[in-house]
Amino acid sequence: MTWAHKNIGVILEAAGQHLLLSFLSVIIGCAIALVLGIISARRQKLYVLFLTLAGIIFVIPSLALFAFLIPVMGLGMKPALTGLSSYCLLILLRNVVTGLRNVPADVLDAADGMGFSRWQRLTKIELPLALPLIVSGIRIALVTVIGIATVAAFIDAGGLGSIILAGIDQSYPEKVIVGGVLTALIAVFFDLSMTWMEKRLSREKQA
Repeated sequence: MTWAHKNIGVILEAAGQHLLLSFLSVIIGCAIALVLGIISARRQKLYVLFLTLAGIIFVIPSLALFAFLIPVMGLGMKPALTGLSSYCLLILLRNVVTGLRNVPADVLDAADGMGFSRWQRLTKIELPLALPLIVSGIRIALVTVIGIATVAAFIDAGGLGSIILAGIDQSYPEKVIVGGVLTALIAVFFDLSMTWMEKRLSREKQA
C-alpha cells in the first residue's frame, strides 16, 4: 500500500469532504422531512402525496438525478447536496410520521387536559416520544448517503469517490481499494454508533 502511505493527507481530505457532504445532506433532508412529517402526520392524503413524491425521487438512479441538476446548479457541492438530501426524504419522512402516529392517544389526551398548546404538545410530548424512530431513520439515511456520495465524484463534489474514480481511470487498484474500504468503514462506524444511540433512546423512553 505504497500510495496510501505517501498520500495520507489526500486521503484524510477526501474523507473529510465525504463526511461533510454526507452530514450536510442528512441534516437538510431531516429538516425538510420533519416539516413535511409534522404537517402530514394527521393528514393521510398529504402524507401519501409527499411519500409518493419522495419515492419517485428515491428510485431515480443517482447519476441520472445529478445529471438533471447540473444544467441548473452546475458542478460541485450544490447539485450533490440537493440530490443526496432528496434521497434521504423517503426514509426520514416515513420514520417521522410513523413515530408521531405511534404516540399513544391517552398521552395526547393527557397533554390536552393539562392545557398544552399544539406547539407545546408537539415539542414536549410527541417529538421526544417519536425520537427513537426518527434516529432510526437518520441512521438508515446516513448509511445510505455515505454510500451514494461516492457517485458525487462524477460531478466534482469531492469525497472518497474521487479516489475511487481516479483509481478506475488510472487502472490503479490500490486507490480503488482505499476509497472503497474507507467508505465501508465509515458507513459501518456510523451504523453501529447510531444503533447504540437508538437503543439508548428506546430504553429511556420505556423507563
